[in-house]
Amino acid sequence: MARGVLSFPLTAFHDDGTLDPDGFRAHAAGQLAAGPGALFPACGTGEFFSLDEDEYRTVVTVAVEEAARGAGARAGDAVPVVAGTGYGWAQAARFARIAEEAGADALLVLPHYLVDAPQDGLAAQLEQLAARTRLPLIAYQRGQVAYGVDALRRIARVPGVIGLKDGHSDLDRLQRLTLAAPEGFLFFNGAATAEIQARAYAAVGVPAYSSAVHAFAPEIAGAFRTALGEGDHAAVDALLRGFYVPFVELRDRAPGYAVSLVKAAARLRGRRVGPVRAPLTDPAPADLAALKALLTTGLDLVGASL
Repeated sequence: MARGVLSFPLTAFHDDGTLDPDGFRAHAAGQLAAGPGALFPACGTGEFFSLDEDEYRTVVTVAVEEAARGAGARAGDAVPVVAGTGYGWAQAARFARIAEEAGADALLVLPHYLVDAPQDGLAAQLEQLAARTRLPLIAYQRGQVAYGVDALRRIARVPGVIGLKDGHSDLDRLQRLTLAAPEGFLFFNGAATAEIQARAYAAVGVPAYSSAVHAFAPEIAGAFRTALGEGDHAAVDALLRGFYVPFVELRDRAPGYAVSLVKAAARLRGRRVGPVRAPLTDPAPADLAALKALLTTGLDLVGASL
């Protein structure tokens, strides 16, 4: 998974809000064609929180089918499919069983619902889920979930827990966690727009990251990843100044734009992904116009077209 950008595909809906499996299939195929390190369906960008169990089954099944058809699969090296799961451990286990039956390779455990919890409880949540699935688990610390060193050591001893995705961007804490983890434990940069902090994360030993931009502009995400990997700081800075920083500023204008802007940008590029579901809302007209201009600028920077 560290070989390429981690793709978090958008779940496609019809205009009336119902699931659009064919639209999602086309979108997932396009994401896989760009060569990501892994495909993460039905996670935050994929609006996991709005899917019922039947819709979740469809999304994960389609993702697994498309990964099996990809070029990497034909060469004997299929892109891993890591499905989202979450809420309390009991409900997370229900989604885990569905993902297991659908053929997913692993699970990303999204932050639990609503309540704050002590460190022992955070660890116990993963222990309970791990006992109920054969799939490897990647914990996701964000929002009210933040592991300390002792809890990290505890979850790293749980059979099946293979890594941690970090969305807090507290690099002091993260460095302590990476140093406390056993050899081979995986860490991922899961900041909202991870490219902004990719160099800082890499400096503490976390080079792998998820990219929301990959969901609508894999050309931009791929160019950034290449420049970063080659140490081309001028190209990295140009993409940050010209595209990523303005995108974050636009994203911060309204709650939920971390998903709805991404989906709107995919629609601007002709992708059949549809609207977001409530409680998210699609971008305001002025913000949509700004997004279109910014997308054109970003694509121009990498020599691609809208």
